[in-house]
Amino acid sequence: MRRRATAGALAAAAVLLSGCARPGAPADPVERPGGHAPQRTGSHGAPAAEQPPYRRWGLTAPLRPAPEPAARPALGALPVVTRVPTPDRVVFLTYDDGAERDPRFVAMVRDLRLPVTMFLTDSVVGPGYGHFARLRSVGASIQNHTLDHPALRGLPYAGQRAEICGQQNKLRARFGIRPHLFRPPYGLHDPTTLRAASDCGLAAVVLWRASMESDTVTFTHGEHRLRPGDIVSVASGDRADPTLVDRTKRLLRKIQSAGLTVGRLEDYI
Repeated sequence: MRRRATAGALAAAAVLLSGCARPGAPADPVERPGGHAPQRTGSHGAPAAEQPPYRRWGLTAPLRPAPEPAARPALGALPVVTRVPTPDRVVFLTYDDGAERDPRFVAMVRDLRLPVTMFLTDSVVGPGYGHFARLRSVGASIQNHTLDHPALRGLPYAGQRAEICGQQNKLRARFGIRPHLFRPPYGLHDPTTLRAASDCGLAAVVLWRASMESDTVTFTHGEHRLRPGDIVSVASGDRADPTLVDRTKRLLRKIQSAGLTVGRLEDYI
């Protein structure tokens, strides 16, 4: 004959069962004094999921939206542009070649809504066009930097045209677009370059006044400080440190400290 369980025995069994995890359930988090489970936090003490994008990417304040340009500056038929003549307090971020394909950079451009311009070289991008399609989907602009990255100055017309028009055709096949901006490799060009670029349907040759190398901004001419309208070339390559994301973070902090923000180059040229 079974014995009837006492009330004390039933209570003890309930306590034991309450301490057992259900099969397949994750272990309970360790509790802090006061009974609250720990939360994962970002670098500024706020829960990581709640951090605003600008803090997530190392900025101390949001990046100001660029103003709507009142009008495009008159630059001529096929201008060679190192700096945009505008009173708007904007600078323009440009990246060359396509060697670095860090998925974090895509997330950065998306989260901060950065209007970056990518000048791509086909032989450098190689099989990485998918990465730049993702960048384009979050707002980056794709422009022409030749097929094979040669120094164009001094080359015959046929060779320069093949390099420039060939990349126009590649980018149209990849993205369904025909870029209107061209950056010659190393910034080297001559009158033949301008003729070939024009014949390939390009509207401007884009150089730069400022360059971001590691954590230092250097200038080709003029004042050694960022000014409205500056075109900035951000160094790229296969380096691991600092990464493209880190170089861009440092540059954005310098832009903010100068009282500037990032504009979309294609709105001005």
